[in-house]
Amino acid sequence: MRAMKIARVLVYQHDLEVAGGLYEMSTSEVANLDTTVVVLETSDGTLGFGETCPLGPTYQPQHALGARAAIAEVAPAILGLDPRQPGVVYEAMNQALSGSVYGKSAIDVACWDLSGKAYGARVADLLGGAHRDRIPSYYGVMPASPEACAAKATELVAAGFGRIQVKCGARSLNEDIDTVRAVAAAVPPQTLLLADANRGWTQRQAINFSQATRDIALALEQPCDSLADHYAIAGKVCHPIFLDESADSIANIMDAVSSGLAQGFGMKISRVGGLTPMATVRDIAAARRIPHTVDDTWGGDILAASCVHMAASCLPSQHEGTWISEPYTSRAYPMISSPITNTDGWIDLPSGPGLGVEPDLGAWGEPLVTYS
Repeated sequence: MRAMKIARVLVYQHDLEVAGGLYEMSTSEVANLDTTVVVLETSDGTLGFGETCPLGPTYQPQHALGARAAIAEVAPAILGLDPRQPGVVYEAMNQALSGSVYGKSAIDVACWDLSGKAYGARVADLLGGAHRDRIPSYYGVMPASPEACAAKATELVAAGFGRIQVKCGARSLNEDIDTVRAVAAAVPPQTLLLADANRGWTQRQAINFSQATRDIALALEQPCDSLADHYAIAGKVCHPIFLDESADSIANIMDAVSSGLAQGFGMKISRVGGLTPMATVRDIAAARRIPHTVDDTWGGDILAASCVHMAASCLPSQHEGTWISEPYTSRAYPMISSPITNTDGWIDLPSGPGLGVEPDLGAWGEPLVTYS
């Protein structure tokens, strides 16, 4: 086997615009996203791509400048390493920097992309194999009147989406209750329905909401701020708890599974640190038959492709869907290959080696920084 070493780390930045003006959550709203793309160049000139795109600077502690600062710390430590050994690369990053896994995630994904190109295989195949070549997606309904949300949900189900996430927490609790009731009445009973408060409810509000909607089949996605909040409401709510923002490490996820706190997870690849740790989360979920999604906080085609490859490697019985930002983005970065798109509630797995997507770096100009 020929040698393959990381010779250069190139870092690019790109702005992603939100279609329609704003993406709204209970605790924040964003109009533009700052995404960071990492390119690993090997000694033979092969390029591997990774990306990390926090959902603005106030959604969680992760932010774009922090990602690039983390990459600056770890990039010198991975030069000369073989990207086909992502575990070895990851340990070198951990030795260079504690935490900041969302920055390390972009490098980890780029290693998997290079591995696929080296072996002539898709990333999904390297992750254990693709159970399917089309991945179900889901959609988040933004805060609006109950009637408008119900109409939007009806439109989405007709378009092929089988899982609807209703954003809550940005208005009064009674409005949240009325909205979820209107949506539940408008969609078929087999639709997977979630009330996603994005950490916006207090413990009392989460309990009251669940008690008031106990006759509706739904899940509560990250209703409260912290893990401690969710332990406090467990047993007092009438619905399954899906952790999202609190599912930020393998250790937390294992504790939530073993304690019975979480009945599902909204998983973000960059939040746990990339495809390498996400594969462990996938296997934990499979072992305990815990449903989960495979998403990321935002990003362009590189992040979307990494989500789809990981989702394809998950057991269909555990994978509830993959959210990508493409339907919400009005301007992404230039691509040479076909972009990742959501069509009728489904996303096709790219067929080429590695991630199967190739950004048009020639249209991007010079990188922000190069490490060599």
